[in-house]
Amino acid sequence: MDLQLKGHNVLITGGTKGIGRAIAETLSDEGCNIALCARNPDDVKAAQESIAAKGVKVAAQALDVADADAFAAWIAEAGEALGGIDAFVSNVSGSNGKGDDGWISQFNYNILSAVHGVEACKPFFAKSSNPSIVMISTTAALEHFMNAGPYNAMKAGLLNYSGALSQELGANGVRVNAISPGPVFIEGGSWDMIKTNMTAFYDSTLAQIPLGRLGSAEEIAAQAALLISPLGGFTTGTNVVIDGGMTKRIQY
Repeated sequence: MDLQLKGHNVLITGGTKGIGRAIAETLSDEGCNIALCARNPDDVKAAQESIAAKGVKVAAQALDVADADAFAAWIAEAGEALGGIDAFVSNVSGSNGKGDDGWISQFNYNILSAVHGVEACKPFFAKSSNPSIVMISTTAALEHFMNAGPYNAMKAGLLNYSGALSQELGANGVRVNAISPGPVFIEGGSWDMIKTNMTAFYDSTLAQIPLGRLGSAEEIAAQAALLISPLGGFTTGTNVVIDGGMTKRIQY
């Protein structure tokens, strides 16, 4: 299937590892030009070289999206370098520090960076024929999982923001959707470490998934590509749950 994405310009936060990197690779395989950022310069360089080798444009920068001014300035520069921005993928999370620090970090990265990214992209969306936003949340925002912590709470807030934003921006032709992955296995990622260091918890989680396995970053990326594609042009305001059936609520 041709997703009709060739030449689209997509900006991705947290685009060097895990789900963000898979989205960048999947979209560049479809012919998208990619702008990506992350905090580690070496990771940014590696991602930039991998994507540029496919013959698409790449605007990559090592930066902290919690620095609102630097983030907005980079988005403006990336948009100019690529010749526009058609889609914004918000894919960063904060640290689960103790006490207020963890809550503040998760708010700054999950919520504020998404808000700042949307606002900085709006001038470019006004010139796009297929503008869209994809927020990466989690099934931990939908049901109790592990603890009453800031990560789960802020990802739930992101879903609320995403849904409300779809109503506000729809008249301007901007589509806004979210993806809530369940457990996703990535080498060196959190579930890799859980499998090694918290075997009983890993096994009990796996037992709750009817399909009998964890997901992959590429499976999340494929759904992101479809939501960004013109083929998803009538889809907005939705939250796509990709969890192998782990969440037990009935979806209407």
